[in-house]
Amino acid sequence: MEQFKTEKKTMAVLVLLFALMMSVPFLVPHCGWVALFGFVPLLCMDKIATDCGMKKVWMWHYSAFVIWNALTTFWVCNATVGGGIFAVLANAFQMSVVFGLFRLSKKVFKGTVPYIFLAAAWIAWERYYLTTAQISWPWLVLGNSFARTLSLAQWYEFTGTLGGSLWVWVSNLCIFGLMCSLSEGTFFNWNIKGKVAAIALSVLAIFAPMAISLGIWNSYEESDEPLSVGILQPNIDPYHKFERLSQNQQNAILNGQLDQLLSGRDTLDRSPMLVLAPETFTNDVVVGDIPSSRTWRRFDDALSAYNGVNMIFGASSYEFIQSPTRPSKTARSAGDDYWTESHNSALIIDGTRREQIFHKSKLVVAVEMTPYPGFFCKIDDMLGGVMGRCTGQDEISLLDVKADGVDIPVGCAVCYESIYGEYCTGYVRKGARLIAVITNDSWWGDTPGYRQHLSYSSLRAIELRRDIARCGNSGISAFIDQRGRIIEKGPWWEKAVMQGTMNLNDKITFFAENGDIVGRICSLLFSLIAVAMGVRLFIRRGDGSRDIR
Repeated sequence: MEQFKTEKKTMAVLVLLFALMMSVPFLVPHCGWVALFGFVPLLCMDKIATDCGMKKVWMWHYSAFVIWNALTTFWVCNATVGGGIFAVLANAFQMSVVFGLFRLSKKVFKGTVPYIFLAAAWIAWERYYLTTAQISWPWLVLGNSFARTLSLAQWYEFTGTLGGSLWVWVSNLCIFGLMCSLSEGTFFNWNIKGKVAAIALSVLAIFAPMAISLGIWNSYEESDEPLSVGILQPNIDPYHKFERLSQNQQNAILNGQLDQLLSGRDTLDRSPMLVLAPETFTNDVVVGDIPSSRTWRRFDDALSAYNGVNMIFGASSYEFIQSPTRPSKTARSAGDDYWTESHNSALIIDGTRREQIFHKSKLVVAVEMTPYPGFFCKIDDMLGGVMGRCTGQDEISLLDVKADGVDIPVGCAVCYESIYGEYCTGYVRKGARLIAVITNDSWWGDTPGYRQHLSYSSLRAIELRRDIARCGNSGISAFIDQRGRIIEKGPWWEKAVMQGTMNLNDKITFFAENGDIVGRICSLLFSLIAVAMGVRLFIRRGDGSRDIR
């Protein structure tokens, strides 16, 4: 009995140690390296549970994942308490399912195969989150651990973020394997070549990516083709956006900032300049009749006095469709055979009445979009329409900066889209020479959320080798170079006007050209081992073997 209590205390300590260690890279700058051994306590917990024949082990690893998720993403509750709790519990549940499959595989396979299966399954799940899942929350992708330890993530230009996830797993499994061999005494039974090989391979797996990354960090040189970029941060409280300020008053704030930014520019200057304003700044844009927007007309008129100045701003836009029947599963009735489709959009203007619009495709579940609309839209209708129903584009398109014969294609990631590395490669493959990010992180308050979101833009800069200009409604707005370094950033929760120079780039990285090879290989490996495991389980049951529990 006393031994059982000791084992439970040990399990609890390991659970807490894992959650704390894996939270550090997401909360503390320059600590991404902690993730390289952060899973070791969880693997030790699993070994203790297996050796002791402990029951209901899922409660321990699920608790570990819940604590980790809560420590790192609790700030979601600032925007929606229910959504935040759901995000923590649901994401932890999926992690726990992956770990449960690993524990099941240990009943079927021996040696290192279950651990290879664990790494492959985890990365396959991360890839599913990043590419296919409609209910997607890839915030804690393991490769994101290095978002604020950029000198160790420079090789993401070849592998993308999931290359970092693979590094995390390989490092943890090497360290855990050495610990087990030492504690069990098997290490001392190996010959000298075996010992040297085990240590050398572990050291290489952990430190080789560091050395490669540091080499790239110290040698990378940006192309020297500058573009002037301005950022307008109006700092309008989203919770009281229309209660305290009309759209005209909000436009006046941004118009004043635009005047401040352009006050030193000669009206005869024809050199290109890009100005960014935040996501969902206005809600008066109608797709198909953009000039009817007072906001669009106001700023287009303001820019007509400045040749070469282009401005990207965000809008909640709407499309009106006349049809006797619902034209799509996401359409809402507007009465008299009219329906509306909503979008989270980015528009670019240049004072010439040019119309160009892009609709955000990676949408926030429930807040912006209804997942699996064939099922959930019916439930949402019964609840009175509480979920967002924005729709995005089927294919990425660019926004073009035009000035005196110059045409500069820009990829504009709207808020949540900046988390999706492989998705953002689409901008570069379309020809984007610069990436803009417009967002509104004000919903989360002064929490780690907006800092984490900013840091993920640094990873996109590395993967794509594109300078990134980031505009947030209340911060943090920033200029980021092609190594992911934040060259200049604005304040949090203050009005700000920023101006800087971004370097354009035409080169396409290996990751941008080929996509997520690491994720595809791990998904294939997971599928093969899962099939083999299923076949073995089926054969065992068919032979009347004892049920596997």
